[in-house]
Amino acid sequence: MKFALKVVAASALMAASSLALAQKGETVRIAFMDPLSGPFANVGQNQLKSWQFAAEHFSGAKNPAGVKFEVVGFDNKGSPQESLNTLKAAIDQGFRYITQGNGSGAGLALEDAVAKHNERNPGKEVIYLNYAAVDPSMTNEKCDYWHFRLDADTTMKMEALTSFMKEQPKVKNVYIIGQNYSHGQQVAKFFKEGIARKRPDVKIVGEDLHPIGQVKDFSPYVAKIKQSGADTIVTGNWGQDLTLLVKALNDAGLKIPMYTYYAGVTGTPTALGAGGDSEVYVVGYGHANHTGELGQMAAEFKKKFNDDYYTYATSNGIQLLGAAMAKAKSSNPVQVAKAMEGLSIKSFAGDITMRASDHQLQQSMFVTKWQKVDKKYPYSVENTGYTFVPIKQMDPYVSSTPTSCQMKRPSHG
Repeated sequence: MKFALKVVAASALMAASSLALAQKGETVRIAFMDPLSGPFANVGQNQLKSWQFAAEHFSGAKNPAGVKFEVVGFDNKGSPQESLNTLKAAIDQGFRYITQGNGSGAGLALEDAVAKHNERNPGKEVIYLNYAAVDPSMTNEKCDYWHFRLDADTTMKMEALTSFMKEQPKVKNVYIIGQNYSHGQQVAKFFKEGIARKRPDVKIVGEDLHPIGQVKDFSPYVAKIKQSGADTIVTGNWGQDLTLLVKALNDAGLKIPMYTYYAGVTGTPTALGAGGDSEVYVVGYGHANHTGELGQMAAEFKKKFNDDYYTYATSNGIQLLGAAMAKAKSSNPVQVAKAMEGLSIKSFAGDITMRASDHQLQQSMFVTKWQKVDKKYPYSVENTGYTFVPIKQMDPYVSSTPTSCQMKRPSHG
């Protein structure tokens, strides 16, 4: 009897410890929530494939925790309300990790819903990995312990972009065009603040905010840009809204420098290629011509899908999770969230750190320029014969911006 009790006690102990340790070979499931239908479906589909590809690439022996990652797509149609429905469906299916990026409106809804869920359901906590929703409020006044941003926020990108533009003497008259939601509004706001500080001589000669995902023909906007006498365009547009803007600029024969966040996103490079040579810049945390492991991943992705791998936050996100799970010796979100705070890992662009005060990843930034492929920069974006070439790299401190986040940490965390 005593022996039987000992066996039961020992097996109970083993069961308890196995819950605490991230088991080699254990599968960690991540629910991806972004538009897989509608005007931005082409972007969502690419990014779902990117998450799945990175998850497969860094599974098992390729991460220090030895876990297997699996990413499953949920279509949130880009809507905050649909995002809440997909979150509920994912939680009901046992997902403890979610990721989303396309649209800060959906991101803010998810951040709030995850916080409420975790407060009401101790033991069933969920972590939200934000890979592309760049509204600064998400890591400032609306910051939350369970939210971790892998992308650089609008203020960080604009700090890097205006530092670069400060050195471009031909930038004198700027036209700002953007999507009329938090991201587009903030690109305009932080550009005006940043350029006034660094180049007070630059004039804003026009500004337009248009409905997101609804404009089919941008020629009236392009006519206004032309009429304004602008020598430079600044835009935070992405997806269809940037692709159609480029098409209208091509049709009007308006060739002026354009500074963007997302010219490398699905569909836009093809439109740029159709217009021939143009002066287009992108600010971001990566570029199309990385060598090393990331370069190999991009080549494999292209071979497998005939598509571009450009959302490198998927690589950083999976590697951060693996490192945090190894550090926590657990895949439990409570332990993993704690381990991810302040965590530094080596990435394709040097060291990156998940800042503990607001859960905003600190990372190098690049400004890249659109040009024809050559021997040094051979990656043909969307098979156009053109590529984005890095012309400036900035260390993390250059674009690092302060935070107003007052992080409330859970007592059981």
